[in-house]
Amino acid sequence: MTTRYTKDHEYIRIEGDAGIVGITDYAQSQLGDVVFVELPSIGKTVKKGDEAAVVESVKAASEIYAPVSGEVVEVNSDLEASPGTVNEDPAGRGWFMKIRLADQGELDGLLTEEQYQDFVKSL
Repeated sequence: MTTRYTKDHEYIRIEGDAGIVGITDYAQSQLGDVVFVELPSIGKTVKKGDEAAVVESVKAASEIYAPVSGEVVEVNSDLEASPGTVNEDPAGRGWFMKIRLADQGELDGLLTEEQYQDFVKSL
């Protein structure tokens, strides 16, 4: 299972031809307490870098950008009732959506875990 990261602090964990998308632990810690999540509709086509979801915290609202292009095939509807799950388990139960990848090659432009950790240290 491969996980890649963006400089906007999203992750995508690849499982077959789809990827599970969420925000990193660093991102949730910067946001503070998450109070609302707006998820895309299933079947929506997203382009790499486009806004795919919105997360709101007590501090701010932030866009979640699609780390890859593809079709949204599943969303984590549990977040609508329990948005705080994003804070509690961002890399696990706090995922936002699953995207079926249109182009596996787009993963090459994303950061590895090591590169992402180095990026976060530089902030």
